[in-house]
Amino acid sequence: MYIRITPDNIQTLKPNEIFVFGSNLSGIHGGGAARLAYEKFGAIYGQGVGIMGQSYAIPTKSEGIKRTLSIAEIKPHVYKFISWARYHCGNTFLVTEIGCGLAGYEPKDIAPLFKESINIQNIYLPQRFIDIITCKN
Repeated sequence: MYIRITPDNIQTLKPNEIFVFGSNLSGIHGGGAARLAYEKFGAIYGQGVGIMGQSYAIPTKSEGIKRTLSIAEIKPHVYKFISWARYHCGNTFLVTEIGCGLAGYEPKDIAPLFKESINIQNIYLPQRFIDIITCKN
């Protein structure tokens, strides 16, 4: 198995790369990876889900950033992302540690949601997610 690791500090993207970040359902991209996506990679203010420019938003916070979404609420968004990435094989998707900042989750909570993506060639995952999925933690 060849594992693809998301770089730690992404500041630029190649034309075919997509920055995958945690967002809120209101699309208020005010901090962390969401702000970077908005400032550098085409995230659209007011859009909290899906593809935008060279970014893809997976919500981990509610509308108005009032509460953290439950794992059960985040899960379908992750599965939709994985499906999107699988059918857009000309792109490379660089997944950040979604949910592990403002949303307050730890990698052990979120990483299992990405388990089925571990063998998808165009999805790169954070090292800590990979370690959990492959039981190297």
